[in-house]
Amino acid sequence: MSLVSDYEIILVDDSCPQNSWESIEELCQKDKRIKGIHLSRNFGQASAITAGVDQSCGEWVVVMDCDLQDRPESIKQLYNKALEGYDVVFARRVSRKDSAVTLALSRAYYAVYSYLADTEVDPSIGNFSISKRNVIDYYCKMREHSRAYQLFIKWLGFRQTAVDLEADERYEGRSSYNLKKKLRFALTLITSHSNKPLHLMIRGGTLISFLSFVYILILVIQKLMGYDYQAGWTSVIAAVFLTGGLQLIALGMVGIYIGNIYEEAKGRPLYVIAEKINCEVGKCSTD
Repeated sequence: MSLVSDYEIILVDDSCPQNSWESIEELCQKDKRIKGIHLSRNFGQASAITAGVDQSCGEWVVVMDCDLQDRPESIKQLYNKALEGYDVVFARRVSRKDSAVTLALSRAYYAVYSYLADTEVDPSIGNFSISKRNVIDYYCKMREHSRAYQLFIKWLGFRQTAVDLEADERYEGRSSYNLKKKLRFALTLITSHSNKPLHLMIRGGTLISFLSFVYILILVIQKLMGYDYQAGWTSVIAAVFLTGGLQLIALGMVGIYIGNIYEEAKGRPLYVIAEKINCEVGKCSTD
């Protein structure tokens, strides 16, 4: 590798059913600079990334997915940009090779997240990035179960930038993130990183209460002035269902936040390592 004189490559097998661990074992036997981490089961992408960076020891750490949508050759561009004085450099995909539905959902999610979290998130930026050692050390101290590598790194601050890079189609296989998983992940992540939905519910409830009070006041005034009107059961039932639905939504939202607290209070590890190869015990590890 001509970019640096000393390096390590950490491959994390998140309990892949396609015999990935056997391939990792073979690579680790050929080169001691390649480290293998086999998780006991699938803990999710974010936890797998955390398992990898927990074991990293380098002054600079590159994170990238294994689907080869991001080109390994682009690491040189990220590194050269970082040497200009940046602590974090993200890869901004110039043209993502995803379906129109996937792109639309991604933009919609990040737009909602940006609004609720009061921050700007670029949907064309993913996990592919290079970060300095001190940034990674702080990331490793963040042990929340609801995780997103890019968003955590962005939250940390430091000197960050992005470079435009070409993206390729997935080399092989299909993403395990279906629409249901994406929506569930988005809801969990938003409620774990922002309490703005609770404030929006308070504002909505206040507005509805105010409008209801005004409407009742108008009815009282009309009655005192002798106006004759026909009371309608339809409007009453509609109002009951409206307020009932809003209350259920509010209770459900509060329940999600309480559920997040419950999950964090368990104190369970983010991942469980079943086997490691070429990883020094007790060094550069938090597990």
